Amino acid sequence: MEEVYETYALEKVAAFPNFHRQYLVHNAALWEKYEKGLIAADELKWKRMWRTLLDFKIADEPLARKLSESFLDILPGQKNVFPHTFEILAYLQQKNYQLHLITNGFEKTQWRKLNNSGLNKYFTKVITSEASNSIKPNKEIFDFALQSAGANYKESIMIGDNLETDIKGALNAGLDAVFVNHVNAVVTFNPTYTVTHLQQLEEIF
Repeated sequence: MEEVYETYALEKVAAFPNFHRQYLVHNAALWEKYEKGLIAADELKWKRMWRTLLDFKIADEPLARKLSESFLDILPGQKNVFPHTFEILAYLQQKNYQLHLITNGFEKTQWRKLNNSGLNKYFTKVITSEASNSIKPNKEIFDFALQSAGANYKESIMIGDNLETDIKGALNAGLDAVFVNHVNAVVTFNPTYTVTHLQQLEEIF
């Protein structure tokens, strides 16, 4: 986001911390609508920029769409991952777990992120909301993922860091779930397991 901000000289609009803070508010609100099926993916992509600009009295839809395109072009090239990501994926592979990815992210963006970060080699199947025509936390995307992977609910488990879409969605669908609570979120229900960092997964698997 900072790279997009600098490219389009948005310092004329607002200081970066202020701009970024407003973007996060609108991004979260629109993702929630998208996950509830209330808006389409394209609307999410550009309207989070549009609403942020409006907060600073910039009613410029073409600019919002350009910001969105640039952001989605830059995002997949980022390579930072959570600590112990590669180690735990290699550990799970060595123990003969079949690893699959279920994501609400966009098809093109997700594949580029996986390839650029080096994570693609760990996953057999990548299930996106666009390809499955459903979205977490809906049961249909979990059904689609398991069918695609040739797996069943009893022998499968979901690992995720989003309480609503990953964990509650999986539990409601009939899957066990591990909540990776990176941010010490308050949990009002009981995931099957909870860890605070990825290395703790070795205590479960």
